[in-house]
This record gives sequence, C-alpha cells and structure tokens, in this order.
Amino acid sequence: MKNAQTYLDEANAAVPRISAEEAIAKYESGNATFIDVRDSGDIAKSGTIKGAHNVPRGFIEFAADPATDYHHAAFQKDADLYLICGAGGQAALAGKTLKDMGYTNVTNIGGFSAWKEAGGPVEG
Repeated sequence: MKNAQTYLDEANAAVPRISAEEAIAKYESGNATFIDVRDSGDIAKSGTIKGAHNVPRGFIEFAADPATDYHHAAFQKDADLYLICGAGGQAALAGKTLKDMGYTNVTNIGGFSAWKEAGGPVEG
C-alpha cells in the first residue's frame, strides 16, 4: 500500500528539480511558463513569482485538460512549465500529474522562499 512518502518519492523521481538560481535564469530567458500550485491564501500571505499563473494543486487536472471547461491557457503540451509551491513537495506531486497527462517539459523549482531569497522577481 502506498503512503504519502511513496507518492512524493515517485514524483521526485519523475520530475526534475532545479535550484532557485537556475529557475531565475529560465525566467529571465522569457521562454518559460511559471505556475504556483499553492492555494490563494498562501499566495496572499507571501506573494508569488511575478507573472506566475496560480493553479492550485487540487485543480491541476482540470486546468491542464483541454477537454474540460476549466482548461487554463498556460497549459500547452509543448510549453516549458516550471512549478513552485511552499517547499517543493506540492510542485513535485503536481508535476508528476502533468507528466502522467502527457506534459513532457515539467520542472519543479521548489519553494517560494528560496526563489525570493535568491532575488527572483515577485509580486503580491
């Protein structure tokens, strides 16, 4: 039987993770889509990446599926998707879901505090 750690281990194995500094370089290239998978309450408290799309982890399947009425335009199968959350766990799990849905360019950039500490652009 699986437990939370099993799911997290599988997600971390499937979704590459990069440092905040590497993520900032990707951001500055302008060729990436950033998605904050935290809920809006957490984002309201801390802010988020400037220009990031907020798609909570609990809604990711609906937003990523073009066949639903809730499809989010940021989710394109060929897009470079960079996911962030509070510490990296939710981003890994959401990334694994996206990989399972056919998204191939999905990267976990960890937690927002590391992004902010590294000098990444923020808003909110």
